[in-house]
Amino acid sequence: MNTPTTPKSPPRPPTGPCAAKPSAAPPAVGEPKGVAEGVPIAVRPDPQAGDGRFPIAWLHICAPRGTVPTATSKCLCGRDRSAVGHHKVLALIDDHEAHRDACPLRLPPEGRAAA
Repeated sequence: MNTPTTPKSPPRPPTGPCAAKPSAAPPAVGEPKGVAEGVPIAVRPDPQAGDGRFPIAWLHICAPRGTVPTATSKCLCGRDRSAVGHHKVLALIDDHEAHRDACPLRLPPEGRAAA
């Protein structure tokens, strides 16, 4: 004996006020949340001073296994050269090393006259 079943209707959404509580407003004045007392929040310059040196020339070599190597040599004086192939890349490496002595940015004019 089977009894007929009646289809159930979906529950109705609540029509009253929402049960969620509103979040508290963040403090308008004072320390930012999560900062410990006595911890400075201002960004200060890096205390480690450099020694005055900075790069002026770059040699980038890309030689993945099984492919043709490439290289680029760039300098702040305006020198920008590139090479493709084993022999040309090796020649560019030698040329880049020779450029160290000839670069006008590396040795100031008064240093060349004294040498």
